[in-house]
Amino acid sequence: MSELSGAREAVLMEAANTLLDARRSKTPIVDLPVELQPTTMDEAYFVQDTMAEAYGGVGGWKIGAPTPEATPLYAPMPAAWIVEGGSVLRGFRYRGIEPEIAFLLDADLPVRATPYTLDEVVAAIASCHPVIEVVDSGLIDPTVAARMSMVADMQMHGGFVTGPAYADWKSLDFKTESVVLAVDGVVRAERTGSNTAGDLMRLLPWLANEGAVRTGGLKAGQWITTGSWAGCLPVDADSSVDVQFTHAGRVTLRFE
Repeated sequence: MSELSGAREAVLMEAANTLLDARRSKTPIVDLPVELQPTTMDEAYFVQDTMAEAYGGVGGWKIGAPTPEATPLYAPMPAAWIVEGGSVLRGFRYRGIEPEIAFLLDADLPVRATPYTLDEVVAAIASCHPVIEVVDSGLIDPTVAARMSMVADMQMHGGFVTGPAYADWKSLDFKTESVVLAVDGVVRAERTGSNTAGDLMRLLPWLANEGAVRTGGLKAGQWITTGSWAGCLPVDADSSVDVQFTHAGRVTLRFE
């Protein structure tokens, strides 16, 4: 990441505080004022990291890519926002849901000069899980706000719900894995091999290597979630959500 001037950091900290206020007060804004909007990915990541500090320790990282060739985007996930499947969630405004596959680390991957191989990252993984990322935002509609404002706002991250570990994940072909997403008992999406990154495993060494300058190295106990299999589906308050992967397992939540 490039070094920011003190004056620019002050502007970006104001952007972070504006987004934090919008989230905490449940008073979303249309967009950041133009003078506060990040102009580069490094600036957007600075805002993300400033916001994450306000929520406490980092419990993991969300990472994804819009196409198999695209450079991944990643954002911190506050540990305070991570809950187990079956939880009842309150206080969400946007309530987007994304079915995902995530990995839990049981060994550190510290910053080092030699890039990690995929095999080395896999060796540091404790388990693989079906999960639901809950999308939330301080922006009224993050999809129509300036792109850098959306990325800066924790990349729309609002919560993380973890399902049980799937033991035989190393033999799982993610390109043929299927998922069914149901809301209140009605199937809303059914997809096969639909992770937009293509090979989602490519994201793991990228985060360990290219992301290390920002993450400070990945740590045991952190989660890595690898992008939605069905886009982002907004749901109503009081909705029950059920995500079932063919092999990777099932995870549920309920909004109240």
